Amino acid sequence: MIVTNLITTLDGKEVMVDFFTAEVTQNRTIHIIGEINDDTASYICSEIRYLSRNSKEPLTLILNSPGGSISAGMAIYDTLNASGCEVTTVVEGMAASMAAFLATCAATKGRRFCQPNAEIMVHQPLGGVQGQASDISIAADHINSTKRKMTKIFADSVNLEESKIKALTDRDTWLSAEDALKMGFVDHVGDPMDD
Repeated sequence: MIVTNLITTLDGKEVMVDFFTAEVTQNRTIHIIGEINDDTASYICSEIRYLSRNSKEPLTLILNSPGGSISAGMAIYDTLNASGCEVTTVVEGMAASMAAFLATCAATKGRRFCQPNAEIMVHQPLGGVQGQASDISIAADHINSTKRKMTKIFADSVNLEESKIKALTDRDTWLSAEDALKMGFVDHVGDPMDD
């Protein structure tokens, strides 16, 4: 990835930073680009904590991600909820799987954006396991418990019945920006910069 640097003032000193750092410190904008994993979550949760300690001004989360780890995504979700900040989400390109969950469920109602050509994909939790039958059964119970929890959070965020969310997430379901708007997964098609 090519990263462009710029000179800016940070904590009263002129410093050279990359654009992503400038976005975080100056615009309170955090990017999730690529897979959501433990490293990504650790970095993003640290950014959220840093920003929310210094101000309760709104945060913006920009997503272009195929998703990833549920536990890593839930760490981001919980940290955003604990921040005390309003959260705007913007889908650029795509938000699939855990990224779709964050784009839809981590945002403050009315502040969920999807760019016109972006897509959202939802599905049920994925997992792989091997081992003895009892271990496989325990893992299946855990995945089903996670599915129930995420279905409830999605249903509350989208204002759809849990049965509708279950049907949508039974298999990969791709939504255009317009379809995501009609179904309540986002509140606006466009970019908050357009306002």
